[in-house]
Formats: sequence, structure tokens, C-alpha cells
Amino acid sequence: MGDVRGKRLIHLQCHFGRDTLSWAARGAQVTGLDFSPPAIEAASRLATELGIGARFLTADVYDSVSAVGEETFDIVYTSFGALNWLSDITRWASVVTTLLAPAGFLYLAEFHPFSFALDGETGSTVTHHYFDEGPEASGGPGTYADEAATTEHNATVEWRHRLLTVVSAIAGSGLRIEFLHEHDHTFYLQRQSLQRHDGDIYRPPEGAPRIPLTYSIRAEKA
Repeated sequence: MGDVRGKRLIHLQCHFGRDTLSWAARGAQVTGLDFSPPAIEAASRLATELGIGARFLTADVYDSVSAVGEETFDIVYTSFGALNWLSDITRWASVVTTLLAPAGFLYLAEFHPFSFALDGETGSTVTHHYFDEGPEASGGPGTYADEAATTEHNATVEWRHRLLTVVSAIAGSGLRIEFLHEHDHTFYLQRQSLQRHDGDIYRPPEGAPRIPLTYSIRAEKA
């Protein structure tokens, strides 16, 4: 991302704003956007408690352009666990391009789709079709933040967009891809065989095959 001081940054699908506020603390002028009113309320409350200036808006990500009054930004930021909730990545990429000012850039960090084609215990066996992008329906109580939580409306639908799908959508929207990085670590205990390292970084155990668990893309608007 580089130095973000003074940059206008919009964080799409920001949830309750913790990641958004981390960029504000680094000097960015941040806007967080999410479709969940309770999440945006929590984000605004957290910003007030921490004394960090930030703007939070409630809107569907596909309606981001109208939600910000056609304002443009230096950086569009999207992070882990966002794209799997979207059915149309081409439409998403078009929204990102419209939100960017000239010479602005998209920074996307996501979980690698190949890692979800592997078994959930050891990650050593291919058990799911990589080319099957969904939709995939599931359900059950709890959340990723608290698996034991009592929750309602538990039906979920997700898409496992291939790397090709994401890269092609970004390039097709008119952005110039500056880099695509693949990483051998992730940020949650995706499977029990992973080992925790510095902070919240998880990697396969020593001697296990290294596979891509996350990736990051930076793409610039001409």
C-alpha cells in the first residue's frame, strides 16, 4: 500500500470497521462501507471511542458509487473474506474502477481459492472441485468470530471465485495490474494442521508442502 497519509481511501465491505480504522490511524482519510446497519453502527461507535476520524456508510457494495455521491478516491481497499459473498465479480470490478480517481489504485487482499479445494484437516488432499465457483449454500449457528454464538437467519450463500476470474475482471474493467502476490500464510486457523506464528499468522507445519493460502493484487487506474 505504501504511505497512505493524506490519501482518500474507501474500504468496501468494511464490516465493523476495525481494519478501516487501522488505515485512518496511519493518516488516511477513510470511508468504510458495508450493507449491515449493525456493523456500521459498531464501526461508528468504535471510531468515536478511539477518537479516530472516519466516515461510515450503509450500502450494498454494488451501490457504492451512488452511496458516496459519485465521489472518487485515491485507494479502493478490499480485504479478506469479502469477495466470497459476491455473485458478480465483473460488476464489482466496474464499481471499483468508477470509485477510483485517475492514478488511484485498488488494493485487494483475499484468501486464495486453491486452499478451499483442499481437505479441512491437513490441507494435503484435493477434496473439492477448484473450477466449481458456486453458489454454495450452507447454514448453522455461530459466526467466524464466535462459533458458539447463538444466531438467527443462518442460511448463507458463498462463491469461490477462481484467481483467473478475479484477475480477468480487474483487468477487464480497465485497471492496470501492477502485481499479483501469492502467500504461504493466512490469518486465521483455516484448518487444524496450521501452526500459529507471529501474531495472527498461520502457516503449515515445518516440512509440509507450501501452498498458496492468501493473495494480494494492486491495480492502478490510468
